[in-house]
Amino acid sequence: MDEKKKRSKFSSKLGFVLSAAGSAVGLGNIWRFPYLAARYGGGIFLLIYLVLVLTFGYTMIIAESAIGRMTRKSPVGAYAHFGKDWMFRLGGWINAVIPILIVPYYSVIGGWVLKYLFAYVRGEETAVATGEYFTGFIGNGMQTEFWFIVFTLLVMLIIYMGVENGIEKVSTFMMPVLVVLALVLSIYAITRPGALAGVAYFLIPNVKNFSWMTVVSAMGQMFYSLSIAMGILVTFGSYMKSDHSIEESTGNVEIFDTAIAILAGLMIIPAVFAFSGGDPEVLKAGPSLMFITMPKIFVSMGFGRIVGFLFFLLVFFAALTSAIALAESAVSTFQDELKWNRKLSTFVLTLIMVSLGTLSALGYGPLSGINLIKGMPFLDFFDFLTNSVMMPIAAMATCLLVVRVITVKGIADEVEKNGAPFKRKAIFNFMIKYLCPFFVAIILFSSVASVLGWIKF
Repeated sequence: MDEKKKRSKFSSKLGFVLSAAGSAVGLGNIWRFPYLAARYGGGIFLLIYLVLVLTFGYTMIIAESAIGRMTRKSPVGAYAHFGKDWMFRLGGWINAVIPILIVPYYSVIGGWVLKYLFAYVRGEETAVATGEYFTGFIGNGMQTEFWFIVFTLLVMLIIYMGVENGIEKVSTFMMPVLVVLALVLSIYAITRPGALAGVAYFLIPNVKNFSWMTVVSAMGQMFYSLSIAMGILVTFGSYMKSDHSIEESTGNVEIFDTAIAILAGLMIIPAVFAFSGGDPEVLKAGPSLMFITMPKIFVSMGFGRIVGFLFFLLVFFAALTSAIALAESAVSTFQDELKWNRKLSTFVLTLIMVSLGTLSALGYGPLSGINLIKGMPFLDFFDFLTNSVMMPIAAMATCLLVVRVITVKGIADEVEKNGAPFKRKAIFNFMIKYLCPFFVAIILFSSVASVLGWIKF
């Protein structure tokens, strides 16, 4: 009981909501969502994504947040709380290790974003708009390592400051600014000549564009976008006060995350339509969409330097808030399981981030000759290992823990504590028992099969 009383807490429901939303709103919302939407049907992809967020996503957020709050522990301790069997501890450790592996390579990409942000500050928008700029940058080990270290130190400084004074304050400032920037850039994008065709493609569902991969891709995007199965929501739930409604907070996170994803779509898809003359194929470039295609679009626009700066400032805020959430989950595990204080936990995580992140930072330059599965460089390998393999397994472990051990009634009791509402209880019960495990199995199989070349998307 004393440990629970001493545990850090968010000072308000808003602090939890904005911090959890910050963990969800990241690079996946800004560039991954728009190019997947364009590739897999536009409006019909968006519709399926929204349905999944309100069912599957809602269920997993509720489950993980409730587990965290009822145990007041990070993932390892939270799982072990319900049984000392090795399977419980394994499920907890998988959830705990995921953010430790993700945050180093995620911070490398955050460093790329910082590099581009400062390039626009220096007025290099014309140089940035060439594809050679990006390939030259990521191939330069000194530059990528420098910007990776800068981004990492920013993240760890905020983590060192703690839950209330660091994470909550930064999220409370950054998330509203992020929304404003997204609104401004979206309005600018949809008012460009020829952009309305992109708006229609993105917002109006067309069943002719539907395919099975539309469902699988929307499912995967929703899964990763909401920070499910990363230990983050368990950790943040453990910081949540008992008199705050889990369901209301979950609804707010859903709205925040989905709104930013839609605004990102309205920022990018109409702009690309206007730039390419209505060719959605241009959107299929994946990561290069953000670092090559968008800068080309900005330089062709009026106020291109300003628009480019605001865009990368938005992306930087999104990357930073997500990296903070990943790092906090790892630090919380060190504190709970190894009984380290925050200072030591932050220092050790910084060493891990620099060690693993350096492999990813140099993976397209000095270490480019070292290829792992299917010729993957280090960054791609860590992304595949965590997103395609470990996260689906972690989500499956959470479903089994809730259904077989905690029980749906146990989760409901936690959600309804102090008379709080649980309006979508029936949806939660059905999803956690039947559909969530099925969806997770599909994500695991399709992701691994795609990388190994068994199926082509």
